[in-house]
This record gives sequence, C-alpha cells and structure tokens, in this order.
Amino acid sequence: MVLDIQLLEDEKIDDLQYKGLKIIQKNKAFRFGLDAVLLANFVDVKKGSSVIDLGTGTGIISILLAGKTEASSIVGLEIQEDIAEMASRSVKMNCLEDRVKIVCGDIKESVSLFGASSFDVVVTNPPYMNRGGGIINLSDTKAISRHEILCTLEDVIKAASKLLVPGGQFAMVHRPDRLVDIIWLMRNYSIEPKYIRFVHPSPYKKPNLILIKGSRQGRPQLKMMDPLYVYNENGNYSKEINEIYCRGQ
Repeated sequence: MVLDIQLLEDEKIDDLQYKGLKIIQKNKAFRFGLDAVLLANFVDVKKGSSVIDLGTGTGIISILLAGKTEASSIVGLEIQEDIAEMASRSVKMNCLEDRVKIVCGDIKESVSLFGASSFDVVVTNPPYMNRGGGIINLSDTKAISRHEILCTLEDVIKAASKLLVPGGQFAMVHRPDRLVDIIWLMRNYSIEPKYIRFVHPSPYKKPNLILIKGSRQGRPQLKMMDPLYVYNENGNYSKEINEIYCRGQ
C-alpha cells in the first residue's frame, strides 16, 4: 500500500518498479542512479538484521532494502535537513515506518547518535569526488552528494567500523580510481575487504564503478567476483541488469 503524500515545490514521485515501491525526488537536486540500485542488490542482509545506510540521500537504498530483505530495522542517516525530511515522507508514503527510520545527522557523529557496535550491516553510496581546490557552493545539494564536502571517504569507513558489530558487513559502491584508498582505509579501520565486483558500461569498456564488501575484524581473503556489464554487445541492457531491475526479458 502506498499513501498519498503532499509534495513540495520541485518534487515528484517516481515509481521504483519493485513491489509497488515509490520515492519522492527533487527535479533540481541529486537523484538516485544505477549505483544505488546495484548496491542494494549487492549487499547481504540476513533476516532480522539491523542496517544503517550512511548518507541515505533520498532514502533509495533504505527503501529498496526494506523491499528486498527481511531486515528488522533500517536507519537512513542524512545530514541535509530538507533531503532527510523528503526521505522521511517517502518512507511514510510506502508505509515502512515500522522498519525504516530516517535520521538527520552527521556521519562523523554517528557513533554518538547510535552507539558503537549497533548494526549488523553498514551500507553506503558516499560522495565519489575529492573536494579539490575549486570553490563549491556548500548549499548545493548536488555538490554535497557528489563531492567530499561534508564528509570524506575516511570519515565514512571510520564510522562504519565503529558502528558495526564484530563480523558485521560493510558494503559500498564507489569509483575504481579510489580502490587503493578504499582498501587501505578499510584495513586501517579493521574492515577486511572480502569481495570486489567491477561494473562495466559494456564488454570491452573499462569499469566505471566498483562494488566492495568487507567484514569487521574478518580474516584476510579477498575474492574477485565476475564483472557486471550494464549493456550487452548489442547495446541493450544486460540480462543481469534486467534481473536486478525485475524487468521481463
């Protein structure tokens, strides 16, 4: 069941085409993409698990995980107040308040908010780009979502390590050019990388995304998964992408 929810200016409702789930998004703000959908499909969430989505944005990953898994509780943490409020309305619209809660707060303060070793799973689709030396409008929601303005990759991984129970899973989507940083930071904060999957636009093209899973205080053993191709050689969505999006063949 989906409730009628009042929309604010520049907002629209998009159909996630999965179990009737819908989401509110702003036309002029950051909108979810393929990376969020792939991450929600990649992470392992066992029945009864507690999950936190760091930097939830529109709430897309939290809402998809509520539909795809039997997690007992899912928290979406978002620092931008207006975006967090919009995500909360999406949760209410999908009648998921009993399992999903959106919290407005800073990833760097997340342990103070929730306590150490509070979650079985931490999932995140963080900003990909270093801030660099350019001038960025700190009120620009797209810039905040794309650039390491309000949190860095280290902030995210450090928080994840403290929030996870021993043996808990960390799952993230990012860019291949940050892979060395990601693995170094994960190990530095006691999250052992366990699985990596490269996402390619199509066969014979270099990857533009990586999916990585790790375990807090896990044993060293990294497995390379088969590559994921978004499009096939004919320029159509690949079979696996269609399966992830639950499209008919």
